[in-house]
Amino acid sequence: QVTLVESGGGLVQAGGSLRLSCAISGRTDYVAAMAWVRQSAGKEREFVSGISYNGGYTDVAESVKGRFFVSRDNAKNEAYLEMDILKPEDTAVYYCAGHSRGYPSQGEEHYTTWGEGTQVTVSS
Repeated sequence: QVTLVESGGGLVQAGGSLRLSCAISGRTDYVAAMAWVRQSAGKEREFVSGISYNGGYTDVAESVKGRFFVSRDNAKNEAYLEMDILKPEDTAVYYCAGHSRGYPSQGEEHYTTWGEGTQVTVSS
């Protein structure tokens, strides 16, 4: 079994920054590609960014391109999402997710392991 635990969420003013972390524990070999997915109140979950196992490939949604940056440290079994120039519309619960294949997908149905999420609230 593998467990993902997000941290780093909180309340921030518009224009500010936050760095989310996702700790991977247990059978870490069950997850390779990682992704960040968010869900705002009343909306469906939305792919934010993903990263391949070796970190050489990343994908990012147009809505956050140039502001959000994904990375990982496999030695620490952690993935990160650096979020800059935050906007009120970025307010959501942010989840990290993983699957056993090497490259991330924007389709959430491909992810087999999910964290519980961390709340990010951006005030105007």
